[in-house]
Amino acid sequence: MNSYDLHNQTAIVTGGGQGIGLAIASRLVASGARVSLWDIDAGVLASAQARLGEAASTVIVDIADCDAVAAAAASVAQGTGGIDILVHSAGIAGKNAPLDEYDPIEWRRVVDIDLNGAFYVNRAVVPYMKAANYGRIVNIASIAGKEGNPLASAYAAAKGGVIAMTKALGKELARYDIAVNAITPATAKTRILDELKPEFIEYMLSRIPRGRFLEVEEAASMVGWLVSRENSFTTASVFDLSGGRATY
Repeated sequence: MNSYDLHNQTAIVTGGGQGIGLAIASRLVASGARVSLWDIDAGVLASAQARLGEAASTVIVDIADCDAVAAAAASVAQGTGGIDILVHSAGIAGKNAPLDEYDPIEWRRVVDIDLNGAFYVNRAVVPYMKAANYGRIVNIASIAGKEGNPLASAYAAAKGGVIAMTKALGKELARYDIAVNAITPATAKTRILDELKPEFIEYMLSRIPRGRFLEVEEAASMVGWLVSRENSFTTASVFDLSGGRATY
């Protein structure tokens, strides 16, 4: 396993209690970072902290609550002296339905968590990074945000918005030593699959030329470099983890 020097750095990982977020948090801790795990589920946070040990702390936060997100970021910055790294992984899949039958309430729920939540979290940490003239941000988007998935229009739209927001923010912050990038994973075996119909899961697997789902550790490997000082030039970019599915 490649290792990057993240000693004396503070990282926030949203959705850090499980899945891709937890795998990334584990990789950052192994590289020497202090990690603040954010999640809405107190149970998974407790389990994750027990696994990661003293290098990890936890914050129960609803990322769809702008004020709560701002307060959580302020607490981390005050407690550690700053925020060096943000990995925004929290999100939901939402329900499957044709667009013309999609429940508007469910559409708003998905967009509020997956897109507005990404905005709130990025907005909250950027001032601390600007003040330090340093930061690394990785937003976890999805291949669905580039290619779209049938019966998942809300999720695809929200993740497409995360990609566009990442590109815009990366350009805004290019004059600082702050890199802002996104990754677009194909489906991984995480709890998010519990929200989806079996036939939809089979459809997504059929689209991956590798013939398997993403391993969460593979996402952590890519993110490890993106949040390191070695990534000193690349920003406002999108990195695929699609197993060959992506066409652009």
